[in-house]
Amino acid sequence: MDTRLLRYFAAVAEEGSLTGAARRLFVSQPALTKQMRRLEDALGVRLFARSRSGMALTEAGREFASRVPALLDGWDEAVRATGRAARVLRLGFLDAGAVGPVPEVIAEFRRARPEWRVELRQFDWSDPSAGLARGEVDAAVVRLPFPGQESYAVRELFAEERGVLLPARHPLATRGTVDFHELWDEPFVAAGAETSTWREHWLGAEERDAGHPVRVGAVTSRPDEWLGAVAGGCVALAPASAARFHSRPDVVFRPVHGLSPSRVGLARPRRRRDEAVLDELLRAVSRRLGGRPLEGWAGVGVRPRAGGG
Repeated sequence: MDTRLLRYFAAVAEEGSLTGAARRLFVSQPALTKQMRRLEDALGVRLFARSRSGMALTEAGREFASRVPALLDGWDEAVRATGRAARVLRLGFLDAGAVGPVPEVIAEFRRARPEWRVELRQFDWSDPSAGLARGEVDAAVVRLPFPGQESYAVRELFAEERGVLLPARHPLATRGTVDFHELWDEPFVAAGAETSTWREHWLGAEERDAGHPVRVGAVTSRPDEWLGAVAGGCVALAPASAARFHSRPDVVFRPVHGLSPSRVGLARPRRRRDEAVLDELLRAVSRRLGGRPLEGWAGVGVRPRAGGG
């Protein structure tokens, strides 16, 4: 049995809808529907009663839903225990601007603890949780907010301004700074719809007037596609660090007035046990990125750092 099918099923059962589960898992609704049918075929039973009004768990589905969380918890603990036995830690991230000097922190950690291996795994923008949602990492450096954030222990580390990437030939490219309202009618590069709140943040939806809906000119999940779409005539909101880590002669970065900053944090699952070595690594990451030790992982939500990045 593919454990991804069990995670998908658990999300559908907990959310009570395919739409909510698809947002939480960063997959499209048709793809999730296909996976639920695959699970039913594997089990040989119908887990959902389908109707025009949606999907409801059958009696067999309710029985299965009552047992799957414990099964997944046991599997996750087995994976973590195996990782501890093999002395492997997995840290996810999305972009170089957020992760910054973390590779240096990992190198120092390895020198101090040579018996441990730390894997730094990069994920594309189709998964803003950087591997957490699918149980592929132990912790992640993430940009906030991301869908499902409330399910994790999250500590905000720093903030950096958001600006805009423009084609070099764009009339606004010669400006020192740009007011956000000057961009409202431009075609924007967007992440996939399944990333929901993360996509909206990077389209500046919360800073727009209702009379100026977003024009989506391209949908991408990788930096090379993102830059290519901008060079082709779209614009894209980006953190200030993008100017250092993503450059092309036909694309320019300009600061933007009227945008909230991008916040970067560390996130990890709750209810973790026997994680002293992981805590040690995360404290070192927090000191380097956020300027102070990491504390209080027991709570859920963001504890903001005073000041900015």
